[in-house]
Amino acid sequence: MTPAQRRDGVSFVFLLPLLLAAQPVATDSYLPALPAIAGALGSASLSLTMFVLAFGFAQLLCGPLADRFGRRPVLLTGIACYAVAALGCAMSGTIGVLAACRAAQGFSMAAILVCSRAAIRDLYPAHEGPHVMARGLTGLGFVALLSPIVGAFVVQHAGWRWVLAAMAVYAVVLFGLCFHSFHETRQPLQSGSTATPGSAREVFASRTFRAWASLATATFAGIFCFLLFSPMVYIGYFGFSPTVYGWIPAGASLVYIVSTISCRRLLRRYGAVRTVQIGASLSMTGALIQVAGCALVPTSVLPLFVGQAIYNLGHGIHQPCGQAGAVSDLPNQAGRAVSWSGFAMMLVAFGVGQLAAQFVDATYSHGAWPMTVPLLAAAVALVAIAFGWLPRLYPQDRKETTP
Repeated sequence: MTPAQRRDGVSFVFLLPLLLAAQPVATDSYLPALPAIAGALGSASLSLTMFVLAFGFAQLLCGPLADRFGRRPVLLTGIACYAVAALGCAMSGTIGVLAACRAAQGFSMAAILVCSRAAIRDLYPAHEGPHVMARGLTGLGFVALLSPIVGAFVVQHAGWRWVLAAMAVYAVVLFGLCFHSFHETRQPLQSGSTATPGSAREVFASRTFRAWASLATATFAGIFCFLLFSPMVYIGYFGFSPTVYGWIPAGASLVYIVSTISCRRLLRRYGAVRTVQIGASLSMTGALIQVAGCALVPTSVLPLFVGQAIYNLGHGIHQPCGQAGAVSDLPNQAGRAVSWSGFAMMLVAFGVGQLAAQFVDATYSHGAWPMTVPLLAAAVALVAIAFGWLPRLYPQDRKETTP
């Protein structure tokens, strides 16, 4: 790393949590505004669907763009469009306009996250990537914890449009910080080499990409189904009020913060393979506790609380290791690797969620099973990857070998 890159790296450590936090700012703070939006414009479900779909598919475009033109121009363009889209959402007069602006915001958010994750691989050697990612995700966890609380306060005292306007203000501030401090991080190609824009073949040919991206995809699928079905389980099935329910995802965010901090310590002590094995053991333990609760005491929420907390401890380990590891072997294809990894996470999570949703009915006859079974499936996949797949990639040293 050159002296200039070291200076970039120092500023990037502080920018990374703010960049990653663009996602909870756009999603978590938006959730408390949904009832007010529905009352003013009609059902807000279309705006959520368009946002998620745009975010998922846009990553496939933003990765190659970041590899071809560099991280800085794509990132700054993404932040600027994020601000404009958020302002458009705040001024929307119909649900169709709101949905279109939210889709533009989802597209812009993809550019921000792809460039942020690719820059980690640009600035840091592969073995430091999980540490840096874990630090950034700790900051994201704090924002995810506060966003719904702040969003609810703004909705109550100022109205739903100001929640979206606040997103635009956040993006403007972030643009100023990045314009001043974020310099191009993409490494120049070696003399005589040529770029291979749009080449997914090289990405998927990497064994390390396939393994670590699968780890990130599996853990995200489990947490996605928790977020998707927990309102149904706790509000619909157990009869919690929305206010009481709000503390459940907030508690999950708090556990996630603790886990990302612990992940950095585990990586220093054990290395990545052993660390994700610890995480997989936690994930499986949490899933089994939830399954046992559903089978033996289906009217009790305690096993669900405890099981989800333990699974989240594993999730806070898997996510930084998986996301950083997916790009570790592809320094010149980091943008594409990030985009395909992110797209796989969204695609699998969406598919699993839609499959599990087939078992949800108006009477909640299946109880909490639609939430717990996907969690168990994710845990099984995580154990298989951590104890079966990754050790074959790093057979020489289970302790010190990192992605």
